[in-house]
Amino acid sequence: MTGTTHIHSLKHRLQPWSYRTSAGFTVRGLRSVPSGRPLIHFIHGNGYAGLVYEHMLAPLLEHADLFISDIQGHGESDHGGRFQGWNGTAALCEEVLASFLPYYQDTYREKYPGENSRPLPVLGLGHSFGGVMTALVMARSPTLFERAVLLDPVLFSPNMLRLMAASNTVGLWRRNRMATRARKRRSHWPDLNAAHANFHERGIFRGWDERSLRSYLDHGLQAHQQGGVRLKCPPEREAEIFGSYPKRLWPSLRKVTTPVHLIYGSQTYPFVGESAKRWQRLADQITTEVVPGGHCFMLEHPEATADRVIGSLLS
Repeated sequence: MTGTTHIHSLKHRLQPWSYRTSAGFTVRGLRSVPSGRPLIHFIHGNGYAGLVYEHMLAPLLEHADLFISDIQGHGESDHGGRFQGWNGTAALCEEVLASFLPYYQDTYREKYPGENSRPLPVLGLGHSFGGVMTALVMARSPTLFERAVLLDPVLFSPNMLRLMAASNTVGLWRRNRMATRARKRRSHWPDLNAAHANFHERGIFRGWDERSLRSYLDHGLQAHQQGGVRLKCPPEREAEIFGSYPKRLWPSLRKVTTPVHLIYGSQTYPFVGESAKRWQRLADQITTEVVPGGHCFMLEHPEATADRVIGSLLS
């Protein structure tokens, strides 16, 4: 293993952006130069960063513009102090997107000068936590996205949410198994080779395409001031997310009128598939698809996932 950047890295095909949020901290990400094509907005999963998914996202750039958001405490974004919560983070994602949309809308109008009433197609895409963020944005702003694809979104069941709420009243949910495990996670290694050995085919990284793991090392880790490399997302921030949950999730999902295609892995957490089917029963515009792989199937099979996303969002 080496730390050399991919020759054809998606990072070099995009431009960085930054935005000072209403919450008082700065978030960052990458976006394509407006081209007059549809715009895909992508939000990553907990503990990751947008560019970890570069091998899935790169093929999308051949068909659409890309806007990649790194949420609070992830990627290049500020830690920002207290976690803003699931609902608060969704509101900030919408705030950021709204601030940059005019650039893409203006270029789209220039491309179609005789069709001023034709709106720019804005398309939602998110994985896991980012899938829930995308769903909450759709509930907040029903006309923002023309359609969306959610990749293994962690849509907690009503029973799970009731248990979380009951546990949280006595402070127990903040110390659930996944949150506790995240807090204990190692965050520093002497070099990238040691980090690679730590993650390779272990835990959530089992089955990942080697290029995806390399992207995680390239974009999820950074040089440590005392030497070696460390996680960009502090374990405590990852634990904060695992130890919290979205408020009024199912009432919010019932407000979604956007066509949504929900794709989940055959080996993912059981509640993901159960919730996907539940949501599909509640709303005609929700479709679901099961694909080979686990919760991170898009990092196991990036190009195959890109084909599915293109087929759902841009066909």
